[in-house]
Amino acid sequence: MPRTIWKGAISFGLVNIPIGLYTAEVKKGLSFSLLDRRDLAPVGYQRINKETGEEVPWEEIVKGYEYEDGEYVVLGDEDFRQANVEATETVDILDFVDAAQIPVVYFEQPYYLAPGRKGEKGYALLRETLRQTNKVGIANVVIRTRQHIAALIPYGNMLVLNLLRFADELREPEDLELPGEDLAKLGVSKKELEMAERLVEGMENEFDPTKYHDQYREDLLALIDKKIKSGKTETISEPVVEDDKRGKAEVIDLMGLLKRSLDEKARPRAKASATQAIAKRPAVKARKTVRKTAAKDAAKTPTRKRA
Repeated sequence: MPRTIWKGAISFGLVNIPIGLYTAEVKKGLSFSLLDRRDLAPVGYQRINKETGEEVPWEEIVKGYEYEDGEYVVLGDEDFRQANVEATETVDILDFVDAAQIPVVYFEQPYYLAPGRKGEKGYALLRETLRQTNKVGIANVVIRTRQHIAALIPYGNMLVLNLLRFADELREPEDLELPGEDLAKLGVSKKELEMAERLVEGMENEFDPTKYHDQYREDLLALIDKKIKSGKTETISEPVVEDDKRGKAEVIDLMGLLKRSLDEKARPRAKASATQAIAKRPAVKARKTVRKTAAKDAAKTPTRKRA
């Protein structure tokens, strides 16, 4: 059961639906301690005054906002209390919009909503209304001490609250040099487009998130486990990326690559890959490097911190 962040209500018009807000995301990132190579002792940090080089005790540290180079406005606890939004524990719906109107770049982080006591009927009513009208609710919500804008979205039998980025939190893409929509002007032929569409159709599948894995994390965990069990010198492989022999300005033969991709898709393969790129990637070779570590029992290995 995920941890409850708070229990409150969904509010729109005069309707209030009791709900609980739950974390949906499970952090899987690996966290590492910094150690002294010589004795594997943890490395700590001091709070140093950059002018004097002296250590600063916690009670002498304040928060400042740099409004100009080297010029600060100091804010105290009372300032933060005055600016702090009221923790209403309410998902306050402001608008209902078409689901397709929200660009994907605005979505940030999902949370689960579950009905509270005597909230099942209202919860189900709102969920099915959103589904049948193909709408999502745009709401204000306070999580911990920060106010967010969020989208209330039906997902299976559940309502998901997905935090959205504010408009000023996204960079404008105007400065990027992007190709226009006139494909003929870009030299893309109708035949190339048709072959690309055939390749997409050949790779079409149902989305199954369980088939995709963080290979880097899994390999790193396997390597860590191997080191713990052996407690001695380990031989590992480090990838060495060869120089890409294709010049940066060289025109890529899209037609040839598309044909080869379609040919490969037609051949029976023992193991299907999750993705296949149209453009070539640089070749990777394995170079063996020996790293020496102190021979220690697994019990003496420094404790790993997890995020």
